Amino acid sequence: MILEGKAHKYGRDVDTDVIIPARYLNVSDIAELAKHCLEGLDADFVKKVKEGDMIVAEENFGCGSSREHAPLAIKAAGVSCIIARSFARIFYRNSINIGLPILESNEAVDNIKDGDTLRVDLASGTIVNLSTGKSFQSQPFPEFMQQIIERGGLINYVREKIKAERGV
Repeated sequence: MILEGKAHKYGRDVDTDVIIPARYLNVSDIAELAKHCLEGLDADFVKKVKEGDMIVAEENFGCGSSREHAPLAIKAAGVSCIIARSFARIFYRNSINIGLPILESNEAVDNIKDGDTLRVDLASGTIVNLSTGKSFQSQPFPEFMQQIIERGGLINYVREKIKAERGV
């Protein structure tokens, strides 16, 4: 899967409270969650982000509470991928479970600026900064995780596996 979009760059320790503030945790409509994505950090994010854009951040992205609302809001806002030095463990797992690709690459983070255009090949883990021509490598996901992401998350992946096993 190849992704392409503009980089929105942020710092370290972007926690789930700034990704989606707690006052929206009773919201179950993902389109409504998307309207408030990152408003605790960047009030204009939802005005700037376009479908396919990517978030680039320093270390410990998604720290804080284990709320699944955070990656859901990001994905619903149109973000196709997050690239960071590191992720909080529960955020990492929640992201994969909902089909939001996340990649770790120190070198990419060091060499990507806000507004750069990026191309990401999830199968190979290659990140290309189209604005500078530089390429970077991250660890590609194992095949089964790529399938989870391609199907839009773990629930869709399991549904398809069950249907295939039943011959439906």
